[in-house]
Amino acid sequence: MKQAFAGIILAVMLGGCATGHPPAPGKVADSHSNDYVIGPGDNLNIVVWHNPELSNTIPVRPDGKISTPLVEDMVAAGKTPTQLARNLEKALTRYIQDPIVTVIVTGFNGPYDQQIRVIGQAAKPQALQYRDDMTLMDVMIAVGGITEFAAGNRATILRKADGKERQFSVRLDDLIKDGDMSANVPMRPGDVLIIPESYF
Repeated sequence: MKQAFAGIILAVMLGGCATGHPPAPGKVADSHSNDYVIGPGDNLNIVVWHNPELSNTIPVRPDGKISTPLVEDMVAAGKTPTQLARNLEKALTRYIQDPIVTVIVTGFNGPYDQQIRVIGQAAKPQALQYRDDMTLMDVMIAVGGITEFAAGNRATILRKADGKERQFSVRLDDLIKDGDMSANVPMRPGDVLIIPESYF
């Protein structure tokens, strides 16, 4: 009887440790462009050649727009710096002959759908700007690891692909505490890493 009871307890404990989600893929299809896309909160250095009075550094507002001298409420979010520069040139042709504009991003946030969000039992939960070839370990370094209360091997990644949301299990304890590099998986823009609290 004691052995049967112990077996049930063990099964419940092991069941509580499993996420019920497939493991995160070790390789993911590269479906995003490598061009940086401007997002709300980015700082932009806008240079209008031979017109220093029109050149300045401005933030992208939460609504994704910017206002510069002579150009008000232009949408910047979702555009590359080059696309925004061409849009500004077009708008400035009303006031300047053949304007040449350069847009340099000096503070990076990027659009929300390009950020990686880390929630739950991370040392510093936050949203991170995705970088090419970013991995789970890069994310863990950026957020300072996990708390002592984290159930790292029950963590999951919520990922949108082809219009559907899927959830994958990841093994943070194995990666961080044991140095198991097979647990280091690629991240994708828009991923949400959820780190639950341990039951015990």
